[in-house]
Amino acid sequence: MRKRLLAALASVAVLCSATARGEPSSITLLTGNTSGIYFPLGVSIAMIYADIPGAKIQVQTTDGSVENLSRLQQGTGQVGFALGDALKDAWAGNATAGFDGKQDRLRVIGALYPNYIQIVATKESGIRTLGDLKGRSLSVGERRSGTELNARAILGAAGFRYENLGEIRYISFAESTTMMIEKKLDATLQSAGLGVTSIKELSEATDIVIVPVPPPLVKKIGAPFKPDRIPARTYVSQDKSVPTASVMNYLVTSSAVPDDLVYEMTKRLFDGLDELAIAHRAGHEIRLASAVGKSPVPLHPGALRYYREKGLIK
Repeated sequence: MRKRLLAALASVAVLCSATARGEPSSITLLTGNTSGIYFPLGVSIAMIYADIPGAKIQVQTTDGSVENLSRLQQGTGQVGFALGDALKDAWAGNATAGFDGKQDRLRVIGALYPNYIQIVATKESGIRTLGDLKGRSLSVGERRSGTELNARAILGAAGFRYENLGEIRYISFAESTTMMIEKKLDATLQSAGLGVTSIKELSEATDIVIVPVPPPLVKKIGAPFKPDRIPARTYVSQDKSVPTASVMNYLVTSSAVPDDLVYEMTKRLFDGLDELAIAHRAGHEIRLASAVGKSPVPLHPGALRYYREKGLIK
């Protein structure tokens, strides 16, 4: 999968150069690490955007939501993925979440698909509940990534801090999988779409347990988290659905990006949903009807124009 995506990424650069006319509009699309879902979807979106007249597109891997939002604010990216809670923190300028003041240039293109908080332990570890994580080793994604912010929220609602754990590892999804297979890590918390490659590969290599996040705990956290479930058979040997929390992902841009360009990006995104569904299972959950749901950040005027044409906003 990764080899095919890297090949596709190389193709994007060629296609974009071929379609540039006149003074190109540079679009840097900010994703996440290659073992998550932002990357394959980002490559697919870049392929969809490749024939925008005058556009020159590049895809960049990042540490995720917080970096993406900070770079959109700074102008070193034009479009990127972000989790709803990170987006809320960025708009508020929450320093503890990693933001240096209110990120007031952020604008939303649309809601995409939900991330599911997926806490996975090796069966051998004996971990079955959130309380069992105390004193054990847990990976929580890169520092101040969207996943790491989710981890703080979930663990905090469960009544304990990182200090209550045996060890916290700030590593990627792929590194977590490797360490768990090698029996060097007890559990991992990954905020991602269903069927994320890292957990899929882990479930194929060793026996796992998906740790439930009870609905009352999710309600205690509040918006933008909501109670949800990881369906049965999402991963190998997962016979039953598991309660958890979900939080919406957004495609975000900046007020500095021209209205006409954002209009084209929004239109082509939703015209290309079949291609996104092929790129990853999470692409099946992206729907035009839910694109303009409640967001902590205003819509970009270019996206707003498209949604008005579609009758989603009056």
